[in-house]
Amino acid sequence: MAIRVWSSLFLCVLALLGSVSYASKSQSKEFVVTLDHSNFSDFVGRHKFIVVEFYAPWCGHCKKLAPEYEKAAQVLSQNDPPVILAKVDANEEQNKILASEFDIKGFPAIKILRYGGSVVQDYKGPREADGIVSYVKKQSGPASAEIKSSEDANAVINANKIIIVGVFPEFSGEKFENFTAVAERLRSDYDFAHTSDAKLLPRGDSSVSGPIVRLLKPFDELFVDTQEFDVDALAKLIEEASIPTVTVFNKDPDNHPFVIKFFNSQNAKAMLFVNFNNDLIDTFKYKYHEVAEQYKGNGISFLIGDVEASQGAFQYFGLKEDQVPLIMIQTTDGEKYLKPNVEPDHIASWVKEFKDGKVKPFKKSEPIPEVNSEPVKVVVADSFQDMVFNSGKNVLIEFYAPWCGHCKQLAPILDEVAVLFEKDADVMIAKIDATANDIPKGTFEVQGYPTLYFKSASGKISLHEGDRTKEGIIEFIQKNRDKAAEQDSRKEEL
Repeated sequence: MAIRVWSSLFLCVLALLGSVSYASKSQSKEFVVTLDHSNFSDFVGRHKFIVVEFYAPWCGHCKKLAPEYEKAAQVLSQNDPPVILAKVDANEEQNKILASEFDIKGFPAIKILRYGGSVVQDYKGPREADGIVSYVKKQSGPASAEIKSSEDANAVINANKIIIVGVFPEFSGEKFENFTAVAERLRSDYDFAHTSDAKLLPRGDSSVSGPIVRLLKPFDELFVDTQEFDVDALAKLIEEASIPTVTVFNKDPDNHPFVIKFFNSQNAKAMLFVNFNNDLIDTFKYKYHEVAEQYKGNGISFLIGDVEASQGAFQYFGLKEDQVPLIMIQTTDGEKYLKPNVEPDHIASWVKEFKDGKVKPFKKSEPIPEVNSEPVKVVVADSFQDMVFNSGKNVLIEFYAPWCGHCKQLAPILDEVAVLFEKDADVMIAKIDATANDIPKGTFEVQGYPTLYFKSASGKISLHEGDRTKEGIIEFIQKNRDKAAEQDSRKEEL
């Protein structure tokens, strides 16, 4: 199964560094609990809080996580009360129903299960042992921390993070219960606290006695006060207020959580890439912020990215540095609109033209190769129709990214498979750089790299979800292909 596309992008652009500080002990005992289809429901049902990793044995990221996850499990087993980390081999045929129930679309996928599995949340913490321990301890504790003193406030409130604090004269009643319900719902994304003394909090009116919710943030207006206590309305307000007018994408790790929120947003995404050492950078930022303010709440999120920090994004989108300063908008249906070498004063007019429907979508395609004689044939956007849909062949096609480690591991295997089918005129093994070529919409759902699809000669589309071994791929082809005799029979019937 492929890794989610946006997750793949972040693996390329964010380096999450961490050191493991735990002394090594005998590893004869495994502290990570192994679950499968036969014991999963019963085991999870007996626990108020449990963390479960869904993995695949062939997944490189899973192999890298495994020792860190085990070290964290060992430490958390000594917690009071102990916290359990578990794992499920989602590649095992009998466990695939479990993976489907939890909407597992990439590996490793880590879920937090609360109250016997009745509440499921995505794990959004670090992937190294000490970070896992810290994050899980926080997630297993109260959803909202009480602030009783200035020392508590200093320990909870970080000037570089978002924190939501409820101010209440007493910690009871419907409003406090609703605040706690929102904290429980959003705890994997935000830090929550509550206090009876607003004087302990930075920013805002220190004389308020509540009930009031104060959202502290490191950008824009720095704090937002609200007396909205409807659970759904308060949750929505927090989500909206926690997105910067313009998200900054640079090498500052404090900005990374906001970058992730930007890419996970359901909005269209406007991205301005510019060299932050440019003499006009302040003008670019000012003009871009003006545009973002104008369209805030109209279905577009805005990001400004430093070219040096955005190399992963450039590789993912197939952009070139000689196009910088560059503004791109990607709509929710995947269409891209591009304005290379943009000037600060042209940003507003170009975004307006986009909103008015006057900008044509950008079609991205590499040149059609003049020579295409290797066993694995190269497909580009401009040749996709002819080579895949109109060839009359059974086509196995790999959607890959040049920077993808799993794709590099798969390449020699695909070569071997292609050589085996070279003399079979009915089968073609092909590949397309999905970062440099647009993919036909509505037919192939590429959520990560590498993704393998098979188009039979009769037009049936199948996604390869099995082992990416030579034997596994050959079996997949033979199972889904149309034989020549079958094709001739269909032609006669027509």
